[in-house]
Parts: sequence; C-alpha cells; structure tokens
Amino acid sequence: MNWDGVGFDWNQVRAFVVAAEEGSLSAAARALQQTQPTLSRQVTALEQALGVTLFERGHRQLQLTSAGVELLQHARSMAEQANRMALAASGQSQAIEGRVCITATELLATYHLPKILSRLREQAPGIQVDVVASDQLRDLLRREADIAIRHAEPQQPEVIARRLGNLKGRIYADYSVIAAQGMPQSFDDLAGQLFIGVDDSAAMLEYLAQQGLSLKAEQFRIQTGSGNCMLQLIREGLGFGFLPHDIGELFDDLVAVLPQQFNPDIPIWLATHRELRTSQRIRLVYDLLASELTQLVA
Repeated sequence: MNWDGVGFDWNQVRAFVVAAEEGSLSAAARALQQTQPTLSRQVTALEQALGVTLFERGHRQLQLTSAGVELLQHARSMAEQANRMALAASGQSQAIEGRVCITATELLATYHLPKILSRLREQAPGIQVDVVASDQLRDLLRREADIAIRHAEPQQPEVIARRLGNLKGRIYADYSVIAAQGMPQSFDDLAGQLFIGVDDSAAMLEYLAQQGLSLKAEQFRIQTGSGNCMLQLIREGLGFGFLPHDIGELFDDLVAVLPQQFNPDIPIWLATHRELRTSQRIRLVYDLLASELTQLVA
C-alpha cells in the first residue's frame, strides 16, 4: 500500500461525514461536541489534503460538490470500519470496569432500572453506567448504546437479542375520573371519553381497533411522545391512557379499566451488538439485566 498517498487523518474524515449528514457546520459541531471553528478547520484541512472542494461555500445549509458526493461514499465506509474497530476493541476488553451505555424506555429507566443498577454497583463497582432514557430507538451498530431494552425485536443481523417475556398493556384512569364518571363496563362506555395519545395517533388507533377498542381521533385532545409525560397526564385526570401494568400498579391514584378485555402483550427484548457480547463487563451487565427483567415480566 502506498502510505505516502494518505495525507489526512481520521478526525478530518469524521468531521466531513458528520457535516454532510447534519447539513451544517454548527449542527455537526454540536454532534461531535466541538466548536464550529475547530470543525471548519478540520474540513478545510481535508479539502487541502485531497486537493478538492467538498462543500459549496456561501450557503446556510452545506451543499456537497460533485466531488464531495463521490468521496462521501468512501468516507462513510471508513466511518463504518472505524466503528467496527472500536466495537472489536471494546469486545476484547476483559476488565470488569469501564463505561457501559444502557438505553431503555423512559418509564422502565425511571422506575425499574435504578434498583437494577444498585445491584450492579454491589457486584461491579468499577463499572460506570450511562443511562439513555428515551422512547426512541437507539442504534447499537453506531454505538449510540451498548445494551438496549426494547419492546420490539431488533432486525439488524449483527445485533443479538433475547426475548425475556411480556408485560401487559392496560387502560388507566385517575380515581377522580372514575369517581366522577363511573367505572366503564365495556368498550362502548369509552366511546365518548377523552384519551391521552401518542405522536403517531393513526398507528395507535389502528392498533387499538385490532384489540377491539374503536376510538376516534378527536378523543385524543392531548398527545405526547414521552412515557413519563403520558403517566403524569393520566394522573392529572386529563384523560384515559395506556401504560404497562408494571408501571400503573405502582400508583395508588390510578385505576386499571377493563383489564380483562384490554390486556395486550408488551414484549421485553434485551439486545446488544454481537461483538460487545464477548466483553466481560458488557456480559456482566447484560446478564444482570436479563435476570432482573425476567423476574419483572414473570
């Protein structure tokens, strides 16, 4: 290989890829936790090293040149290989210390993960944990997390996943709502009630219809993409809402409505990248999560 032909470094290539994907230098700088001038210098240095112009200057949004479009494919390939190298190196680490990033839904991360992490601290005090509490899926292949607790089966072939069991979905309402309007005796009694919705209300209505519960879009006066926000809106008496039973049962002010008629399964999947599974610290955290969450779904 002609090493003399490689006159740039990885940081410059990474700056180029992130700037192209984010669409602006300011957004790319935030993504890489750098200053905008630093990132701009890295992109300029790469252009000088390659002898080409990668972006059209003078636009508020970055515009790739024809050379930039062609080279971006190669740069992305480099980014993927660098990520694979980091994954492989992380997987070879056998020290029971270091950082592990866990992502889970807001509700699970808030109400169940703390107890599990307390046990982890007793077993392996050298492990540092980053918790990403989000109802949005995180990409394990791009190292947005090391371990993910999900309600849907991961589809990437390089992700290994284990289904731990199921929780049950429930309709909940605050006691004040039930006291004022009475306990619904059938799905028909919910036809005129207000509900708390989620961001994708169309998909939610279709799913509820499959469960035998036909509601209308106008019944969802408030919507949220946050599980914790959903919980508090229900507790405030702003409408009926949907929660996993393990969360709803934690609060004495909430009442499960029609639990025999509405009790869909909510699967719990535990996932990690295949290479990370060989890391002793990742394996320890993964196995502890599997053990504790299996008891939860049991």
